[in-house]
Amino acid sequence: MKLQHYLGGLEGLPEPLTLERRVFVEDWEKRIFGIHVAMMGLSNHLGSALPEYPIDEVPTAFTDEWTWADLRTGAEAMNPFDYFKLRYYEKWLGGITQFFVDKGYLTEEEIAARVEEPAPADAPEYAHAVDDQVIAYLRLGDSPRRDVAHPKFPVGSTVRITNVPADSHSRLPGYLRGRTGTVERVFEGDYAYFTHTGDGIGDPMPIYIVEFDPAKIWGPRAEDGPLTLYAELFEAYLAPIEEES
Repeated sequence: MKLQHYLGGLEGLPEPLTLERRVFVEDWEKRIFGIHVAMMGLSNHLGSALPEYPIDEVPTAFTDEWTWADLRTGAEAMNPFDYFKLRYYEKWLGGITQFFVDKGYLTEEEIAARVEEPAPADAPEYAHAVDDQVIAYLRLGDSPRRDVAHPKFPVGSTVRITNVPADSHSRLPGYLRGRTGTVERVFEGDYAYFTHTGDGIGDPMPIYIVEFDPAKIWGPRAEDGPLTLYAELFEAYLAPIEEES
């Protein structure tokens, strides 16, 4: 089954493009963004991230891991019909809400009650320590780079993109599966992904920019002209041509 997040460039979906340029269309979207950022700033993976954070000393009731990967996984796990129907931050809301329910922080009944009667706004005494941690994360972030690059494929290599089984989350565009391209650049580090997916990424590995001829991907549907498609891909998604011959 293809993941709805990576149908772009393949299916020719007939829906008209939305050219909305505002970051936040409605005020509640700002709160969802803030909740997501706070969750990332309090995620327990930060104790082993770069730079390291004293996350074990932060007095928070949030004891799980939450990264961009978790947000994407939650959104992509939605019913495909809902995924295409909902706006960007509505997908975020669905993914975050389901995470809190699955992890036992809230029940669906408690969420429904909060809609009718919001929780008290009084901050607990330790809130300043939580705020300091989130602000530190906003300023410093956390890097996925773990080492210098150890690439299998030098620049100029011809590679075939793997067709690994789709899992709950992937960073491999569906329209590139099985296609052939040329390594145009190798990034300087080995980079981890913040969660292990079922299609091969998670542990530190090189990332490449691979060059493709659009005509070989979309055939007669490709636009005319001297155009080139570039994709940033984890090494797990690349295979040497001779390996499949």
